Amino acid sequence: MKFDKLIWTDKNGDEVELRSARVEDAEALIEYMKVTTAETPYLIREPEEVTLTVDDEKSFIQGRIDAPRDLMLVAFMNGKHVGNCSLMSLAGYKRYAHRCEIAIALYKEYCGRGIGRKMLEIVLDVAKSNGYEQAELEVIAGNTGAIALYEKLGFKKYGTFPDNMKYKDGSYEDAYWMMKKL
Repeated sequence: MKFDKLIWTDKNGDEVELRSARVEDAEALIEYMKVTTAETPYLIREPEEVTLTVDDEKSFIQGRIDAPRDLMLVAFMNGKHVGNCSLMSLAGYKRYAHRCEIAIALYKEYCGRGIGRKMLEIVLDVAKSNGYEQAELEVIAGNTGAIALYEKLGFKKYGTFPDNMKYKDGSYEDAYWMMKKL
């Protein structure tokens, strides 16, 4: 699905462009995945596991554009990609048609400026207007800032995935399954 451009001002007074991802964003999105996976322990990949080609990413983006109920919302500041938020159907089955999955990440330097909250608000509005009845996400238990934001937006914890992630050092981290009725 396409989302027309929206210009919004963040907490620091900087203009942020919010829009659908485009196939020409593929290289920036791959670089974003490489950097953000190294910046935080809360994403599912290690940096060396980001092995997508530009063609792979273009295909993924085009798939989101073509999907009538999916959205990949990207944020740019001064022409630089700063983060994205996705809305995706859980499956193509009628029994799951009321459910969607939300995922979000920003470059670390852009966290705490209200960009993530704005992106989530837009994606949740789009989800509701497209007939979804509940939005779901998974979040690492130690990611307290994200959990606080999700709770402010109406998400509630409904389950825990023990030892959801295993890190290189052998330690584990639980994750929460959170859901919001739309």
